[in-house]
Amino acid sequence: MITIGKDALDENGRFSRFKLISWWDQARLGRAKVLVVGAGALGNEIIKNCALAGIGNILVADMDRVENSNLSRSVLFRGEDSGRFKADVACESARDIHPGLRINAWNGNVVYDLGWGAYFWADVVIAGLDNREARLAVNMGSFFARKPWIDGAIEVLDGVARVFVPGEGPCYECTMSQTDWKILESRRSCALLTRSEMEEGKVPTTPTTASIIAAIEVQEAIKLLHGMEALAGRGFAYSGVTGEAHCVVYPRKPGCYGHDSFTKLEKLGCGVGDMTVGRLLERARCDLGASAVIGLSRDVIGTLRCPECGTIGEVYRSLGKVTEDEAACPRCGRIRAPETLLTLGFDDSLNDRTFGEIGVPYFDVVTARAGDRTVSYLFDGDAGGVLGGLPRE
Repeated sequence: MITIGKDALDENGRFSRFKLISWWDQARLGRAKVLVVGAGALGNEIIKNCALAGIGNILVADMDRVENSNLSRSVLFRGEDSGRFKADVACESARDIHPGLRINAWNGNVVYDLGWGAYFWADVVIAGLDNREARLAVNMGSFFARKPWIDGAIEVLDGVARVFVPGEGPCYECTMSQTDWKILESRRSCALLTRSEMEEGKVPTTPTTASIIAAIEVQEAIKLLHGMEALAGRGFAYSGVTGEAHCVVYPRKPGCYGHDSFTKLEKLGCGVGDMTVGRLLERARCDLGASAVIGLSRDVIGTLRCPECGTIGEVYRSLGKVTEDEAACPRCGRIRAPETLLTLGFDDSLNDRTFGEIGVPYFDVVTARAGDRTVSYLFDGDAGGVLGGLPRE
């Protein structure tokens, strides 16, 4: 049972002013679990506001380290933090703001390394991201777990905060234009490998715009956590030049794949390093029948095959973690073609390998299918490695 200190709720406590708001439920916020994806300019403000509001449990996911250029836009960082992981520093600073806060840092790439168990854990997801690929990944994980997520984007003096709620209209993918997809495609080679020379462009931002958009994001999260109506399927667009703001309504695209979700979830009680492909296939076929196969939550490169000399090399890593440079054939120098692995069960060559050995990240979810019936399995044995001291339930 999660509790918050009595002194925080009494007449002169930390959150006493919030009690003046008729609908505010501090105990509910103290029990809330929030996944914050991104610890940059927006993420700093999101984490700060969550700590000030008394949201009790936060998981912060980010892969970057603090640079000097972050110091003008990130309230939680200091000069001596240069070179440290942003998530680690942000968590330490958030504890200074609210010592009773339970918060944990996860350092890694949210697209390829963050298992979908993190989305099932969270009550709401708040993102402060700067690229479309990461937003697509958050959208997929959130909608699969049926958890609302809030996206923020800023550029110069403009920004937008938008809310996506599974079952209530569009998802992020519904809002993407052809231009968005072309920008995503430009980061891939013809073989779908990541181009190592392609880096995300630096977006010009200001701390004031980050503060405004992050405030709206956290405000929407607080409304969602209280069961109130939020900006579901809409965006709050702000122009700092004119000082004007308006709401945008996003239509839902028919047949959008971003709305895929689970039908039944079972916890395995073990981690990806403990369960072999063969053992889980046996269980899946007991659950669904002899034709069951297992689908991964993300593409994994199994092998790289050279079209020139036929050299084959094992990889077993997420598609986006293998660059063109790494795919060069050691014998002839040609770029080897990736052979991706998305569905297990058509042959038994991997049956003795664990899911960790074939590139499935910790705390992830895989889904068994047989016809139109599905069962999803959560590797909850990895929860501690991702959540740290945060409550599991």
